[in-house]
Amino acid sequence: MPTVLSTKNLKENQRSLMLNAGIALVEYNAIKIEYAPFEVPTRIENAIFTSQNAVKAFSLTDVRSSVIKNCFCVGEKTKQLLKENDQNVVETAEYASELADYLVKNHKKDSFHFFCGNIRSDEIPSKLKENNINFEEIEVYKTTLSPKKFERQFDAVLFFSPSGVRSFVSENKINNSKAICIGSTTATEAKKHTENVVIANATTVESVIAKVVNSLKIL
Repeated sequence: MPTVLSTKNLKENQRSLMLNAGIALVEYNAIKIEYAPFEVPTRIENAIFTSQNAVKAFSLTDVRSSVIKNCFCVGEKTKQLLKENDQNVVETAEYASELADYLVKNHKKDSFHFFCGNIRSDEIPSKLKENNINFEEIEVYKTTLSPKKFERQFDAVLFFSPSGVRSFVSENKINNSKAICIGSTTATEAKKHTENVVIANATTVESVIAKVVNSLKIL
């Protein structure tokens, strides 16, 4: 029976998908998320969210849901969480680079509040700066690495963020394991340590699991 390591604790239904396919699972949280205190602007015309963690951090603040007029986000799960918090989602992209291109093309004269973590990709800020689009970056959560050493090899290691990759490789080597990544940004980080990288078809945990099942069928 093949065994995979998930660098994120999965939900029960997600574990079942793996186990029902005859794949043994080991899991842990390779990173730790802590929400940070921040000052909420009195009026937010346009907000950018690139992760569910940013939405969760914002929703914990004592503000009315109507404080944001328009939301622009990365990922279907981020969109879903925003809608659950009664936010108006104008545009959703699969990757930050795609959202950056959309904003430059369609909202060059607008200004934005970018809610993010302390370790965030540079695609959106750099693109907005290059095109002289006004934005304010607000850090709402902190990501810290939570490394763990494993004295064994796995048939595959599941990665859900570049930070997760960095955390894992700080104590372990990928060696012959397949590095199955949730998206291209995570895959770029994984490729620094192995050529055996597989990218999920969509940026969801379920898609990563589907890719695991398909990738390990030959074992």
